[in-house]
Amino acid sequence: MLRQFLVSIAVSLCNIAIHAIVMAAVLRVARAAHATSNQSLRLIAVMAAVVSVLMAAHIAEVMLWSFAYASVDAAPPGTDLVYFAFVNYTTLGYGDVVPLQRWHLLGPMTAMNGVLLFGWSTAVIFAVLQKALMTGISR
Repeated sequence: MLRQFLVSIAVSLCNIAIHAIVMAAVLRVARAAHATSNQSLRLIAVMAAVVSVLMAAHIAEVMLWSFAYASVDAAPPGTDLVYFAFVNYTTLGYGDVVPLQRWHLLGPMTAMNGVLLFGWSTAVIFAVLQKALMTGISR
């Protein structure tokens, strides 16, 4: 069980680092999108850019979980590990693929990581939108 927690914590910390780096990119993208003169287009550009960058971050984080699953042989042979990681990360939980018994905690730990990072992303989207509205971008 300790090994499952250590692997999960290591991958989660890497994903948190990815997300933190992406937050810096989000700020750059949001600032760059302010360059257009049309205020409605500016708001659309800012929000589309922010959400696109965050989606790319989540895909990278799922890929990292997929790599971790492959590294420790967490799933049955022949499993599509990217699909398996997405199902866990998004808490979709189809149940059509389950981890091997010795790695059962990786699924819930992946889900916990995904929920936290989706929450962080939601907070950032809201903060960027709020800032955009407060600075008169939407008028």
